[in-house]
Amino acid sequence: MSVDLSEFAREKSIKYFMISFTDIFGAQRAKLVPSQAIGEMQAEGAGFAGFASYLDLTPAHPDMFAIPDASSVIQLPWKKEVAWVAADCMLDGAVVSQAPRNVLKNQIEVARDKGLRVKTGIEAEFFLISSDGSKISDEADIAEKPCYDQQALMRRYDVISEICDYMLELGWNPYQNDHEDANGQFEMNWEYDDALVTADKHSFFKFMAKSVAEKHDLRATFMPKPFKGLTGNGCHCHISVWDLAGKKNAFSDNNLEFGLSHYGRNFLGGLMEHAEGFVAITNPTVNSYKRLNAPRTTSGATWAPNTVTWSGNNRTHMVRVPGPGRFELRLPDGAVNPYLLQAVVISSGLSGLDLKLDPGNHYDIDMYAEGHLVKDAPILPLNLLDALRSFDADAQLKKSLGEDFSKAFLKLKRSEWKSFTSDFSLWEKLNALDI
Repeated sequence: MSVDLSEFAREKSIKYFMISFTDIFGAQRAKLVPSQAIGEMQAEGAGFAGFASYLDLTPAHPDMFAIPDASSVIQLPWKKEVAWVAADCMLDGAVVSQAPRNVLKNQIEVARDKGLRVKTGIEAEFFLISSDGSKISDEADIAEKPCYDQQALMRRYDVISEICDYMLELGWNPYQNDHEDANGQFEMNWEYDDALVTADKHSFFKFMAKSVAEKHDLRATFMPKPFKGLTGNGCHCHISVWDLAGKKNAFSDNNLEFGLSHYGRNFLGGLMEHAEGFVAITNPTVNSYKRLNAPRTTSGATWAPNTVTWSGNNRTHMVRVPGPGRFELRLPDGAVNPYLLQAVVISSGLSGLDLKLDPGNHYDIDMYAEGHLVKDAPILPLNLLDALRSFDADAQLKKSLGEDFSKAFLKLKRSEWKSFTSDFSLWEKLNALDI
């Protein structure tokens, strides 16, 4: 879709554009550009110092330019004089290959060359907490099993309905909102779409949820495990693959088990093969592993996997097949980079197709109660350092995502790990001062 942003500004009475890109750590960066200058920016991009964000660039690098992708433009429903537009990063006239949106677009092109179109949907979970970040915002939200609690949901009606109203206005076709499994936690769902569109919407949704929460003097956090004892924030991803016209679902075959075609099983086989490698991307922070390896929560289950297994409609596994023609990856968490999530799904799945990988046996057991009976399933990494080592060991995945990106990702994330290990926590002091 070709969109002239200057014309868009005139039609929608836009005064400013937020030209936005997402760095490797998932941080959203933007410049606020007056509509009078958007024509030049659409052609040449907005200038950034790449080193000032989480990209592997130095202060000596020249300006990085974020070229707005006009097809992604969104008028802010809560501030209509402003429009947001996702951008692609360029440096010295070349694509910045480590920039996450560019990594995803490369994977989409690889799929397109194979005659395939990947469609995905995500389930965004988040907590509404106090503005200072110290506690759950609703002091009455104390149930032991708070999932689907209608009273707690309605106490936050103003925030949830405002966000949902905006999604309806934007044409995203949201279809359900609920109070999730932890006190203070919510999930909002909208219709699946092409992988790049889903990634852009995912990025914008986080911005929108945080902005609306701030309007209500609250804070929305997608942190994987913000509270001890409570279920963490997942970001489950539903995946299907279609022909280029988007008419035929290549994953669907009602004559086979779970309605999943041989093609779908091969794609799933790729995810199973590379899960230990890509967990560093789907679960990218130190805190992520407090969700994956958490003890039983107050609600009775973490709802997070810690082994590489799959099943039918069974939520205790890393992948479930809830219905014909699609499956759900339950590994990612709220900290996942919206673009890198889609990129590793496509990369791993295409590897499975190329090599005709089999996902192995499926299990119908409750992994939380009987997981010890599964002897051959790989255990997911216990911490970020182990995850980075697993990613580094997956040569095929690194090559597929791009050597520049993989090198930058490992460098920056190893630096983050070193920063974490050099810090002295209150727990350490309380447990070691008297030794």
